[in-house]
Amino acid sequence: MGKDRSALPPTVQAWVEARTRHDLSHAQVQMGRELGLNPRKLGKVANHRQEPWKAPLPQFIEQLYLKRFGRERPQTVMPAEKWGRPGTGRKAVPSAATTNARRER
Repeated sequence: MGKDRSALPPTVQAWVEARTRHDLSHAQVQMGRELGLNPRKLGKVANHRQEPWKAPLPQFIEQLYLKRFGRERPQTVMPAEKWGRPGTGRKAVPSAATTNARRER
């Protein structure tokens, strides 16, 4: 049986659906999320082979990411299914600055 996708939050579920619909990799989905793209509107940006002046959607996302962040890929790539699980996000491990600030009080 497949994974239970209904357990994911709606925002993460939208990215999972966009990944399958537009044939994006995990890295490209993460890039799109970091860029602030709306996963429900990626179809408007996607090239349907009818508009030859547009770059294909995966290349378009990679170009935007390179232009904004100055690197080709995210430093760590995490699948969208792990975004919604508790304990796997950034807040699970406090940063050193937060830890040091708490100790100084």
